[in-house]
Amino acid sequence: MTAKITLNQDQIKKYIPHRDPFLFVEEMRDLVPGEEAVGIYQVTGKEAFFQGHFPSRPVFPGVLMVEAMAQTAGVIGCHFSEFTDKLIFFMSIDNVKFRHPVGPGDLLEFHVKRTTMRPRVWKFKGQTYVGDKLIAEGDLTAMIMDK
Repeated sequence: MTAKITLNQDQIKKYIPHRDPFLFVEEMRDLVPGEEAVGIYQVTGKEAFFQGHFPSRPVFPGVLMVEAMAQTAGVIGCHFSEFTDKLIFFMSIDNVKFRHPVGPGDLLEFHVKRTTMRPRVWKFKGQTYVGDKLIAEGDLTAMIMDK
């Protein structure tokens, strides 16, 4: 059985190029390289997008939850021993569903698991939770490329 790894945000930055204000994974838990992980993001309410989305009722944009699931998938793929010197690019998302709004104070967990692995194209199933409540889900496709 493979040991599960925990990464902090500085370690995450070694595997994906995203940076503030567009890095939506602060920690990775239960990472099994090339297989699965749980990405973590604490919604503070201080994020700039809340100024316009929406001023009277702040809602974390669904598209950013999809992005965070893709970032989690990127770390899963690029932490895999064959691809540590590569980049992973988001190609498509299918079957997306948003089930509940997210706002300031919510702790997001992005549960992402690889479902298919071809030589350079990987598919993942992503689910976003707050506590035990399923918030969003979708199927992601990504391509491994040279840096």
